[in-house]
Order: sequence, then structure tokens, then C-alpha cells
Amino acid sequence: MKNADYLTGITTSGTPHLGNYVGAIRPAVETSKNKELESYYFLADYHSLIKNHDPNLRKQSALEIAAAWIALGLDYENCVFYRQSDIPEIPELTWILTSLTSKGLMNRAHAYKALTAENEGQEYKDPDKGITMGLFSYPILMAADILMFNARKVPVGKDQVQHLEMTRDIAAKFNHVYKKLFILPEVVVDDTSAVLSGLDGRKMSKSYHNFIPLFDTQKRLRKLIMKIKTNSLGPDEPKDPDTCTLFSIYKAFASKSETFALTERYKKGIAWGTMKQELFEYIDEILKNPRKEYEELVKNPSDIDAILKKGAIKAREFSVPFLEKIRETIGIQSIA
Repeated sequence: MKNADYLTGITTSGTPHLGNYVGAIRPAVETSKNKELESYYFLADYHSLIKNHDPNLRKQSALEIAAAWIALGLDYENCVFYRQSDIPEIPELTWILTSLTSKGLMNRAHAYKALTAENEGQEYKDPDKGITMGLFSYPILMAADILMFNARKVPVGKDQVQHLEMTRDIAAKFNHVYKKLFILPEVVVDDTSAVLSGLDGRKMSKSYHNFIPLFDTQKRLRKLIMKIKTNSLGPDEPKDPDTCTLFSIYKAFASKSETFALTERYKKGIAWGTMKQELFEYIDEILKNPRKEYEELVKNPSDIDAILKKGAIKAREFSVPFLEKIRETIGIQSIA
């Protein structure tokens, strides 16, 4: 196995939604088919321990996310597709990196700072109230995910850029203290990748409970799209596509020519009911066949498990000897 050219993961904390598809799954599916790249994709189930304390939800989420990636066309034979928890070298590397990482670096993590600021705003005596070491050390586990396979490029959303910068800092510290083993990964931010708005106009997120599941039933998909918040403009009044959630979702799926045509209709006036119905029909047509495959996959979790275990075997062809090299470098080895 070679170093990873691309590596990305998705946390198993809920049901995959339309935002996950356009932001992470669709680009990964496209890259997975490139025969010239060594691409790694994983289910970040250890990461989910930080927020999700429901074992059944974690297991179900892993099943649904894996099924979604496969149903949408991930070429798991060409790439390396695995479960984070099936790679025991990752948590061992996490501890090695933790031992080198300064607390000051972790203090600067945006998620940690936001929570301490929130606690201070509530005037709690302890600014760290409710903050676990898992959340505090989250960037180190993320660094281990990346450095375990010496990934060259890591596609992330803008909110994750800081974590990649921390990974580079941690890798550089190891290289300086011990030996140059780690590649400093390149942050890849796709500015063209859509960030979808949810039912209420805010970013589509499980945290806001405003998301549209990828593979809900046809009836449920239509019901949710009909609930998307719009303004009070009449059917014949011109509308601004740039401030419309319905348009932003359509644009994330449509071609440039289709998007241009809809923009012209917005300028002339379009009824919200008409737009919602057309959006439903458009997305439903795209998801119709993948939905059928997804439904079959979730009925047969053992098939998905076999694919993930096969991927873990491939991944460990790299991680086992590389961790041995790391252990030798830091002096954790036989003394004979």
C-alpha cells in the first residue's frame, strides 16, 4: 500500500442528509473512481463518542452512512473504505501524538474556545464545565487519522481548516523531535462545494434539526421540501435566487444551464408551491435508483460489514508497518 493521496471521513453521529451528499459524499465518490489516486475514506466512529452517547444510534449511523456512500457509487474496490475503529494503530498513534502536543495549541481550537466562551457567558464558575477531554483533544485524533496514512491532501470544509493546520503543526513537531516520518498534509478547500441551507434557512445540520435525510421515503422527501421556509412574495413577483433556500438546494444538484434557466424564472416570478414541487421532483429523480440500492443494503448489514472489513485489511497493510517504524523511532520496541 502507498501513502494516501486523498483522505476524508464522516462522523457516525446521525442519518446522512442532502448537505452531507453535496459537501462530502459526492466529491468522494468522484475521486474514488480515479485509478491513479490512492484514496482513503472512513467512518469516524471514534469521533462520534464525543457527542453521541447512544450505542444503538452510533451503530445505526455507521450502517446508514456506509450504505449511502456505496449506494451513491463509491468505488470501494478501487479506494480504501474502512471503519476508523477497525484500525487499532490509530488510537496508539493518537497517544504518541498527544504526548508531543502542547496544551496551548489545543486551547486555541475554535470548538473549544466557543464552548468556554459560552460557559463564561452563562457566568459559570468553571469555564470548562461540560467539556470532555475527548472534545478538547479532538484535533489530535483527527491528526492521527491523517498522519497514520501519511495523507498528502485532505479535503475539508472551511470550518475544519484550523484542524488541518494543527495536524501540520503536530507532524512538524514529531519530525523535529524524533525523525522526519510524516508528510505535512495539504489542506484542500473546495470553494465550489455547496453548503446547503436547511428547512429554516440556517446551514443544514443535525445540530439544528433542520436537515433533509438523503434516503427518506418519496412521500417524506416531498413533505420536508414543502416545509422549507420562504418569504411572503406573491406568485408573480420577482424573487431573489441568491437569498432563497429552495434555489440554493436546486443549484447544488443542477447543471449550469438548468440553474441559469431557473434564475430567469425567478426574475419573472415563480410561485413558491410550484418551485417546491419542481425541486422535489428533480431531487427525487436523482435519488430514485440510489434509494432502492440503499434500502437493499441496509437490509443486509453483513454485506456492508464485509466491505468495511476488507477495506480495513487494505488500510492495515500500510498502518501496521508504518506504526512499527514510528515505534522504533520513539524507542518503543523490544529491548533485546
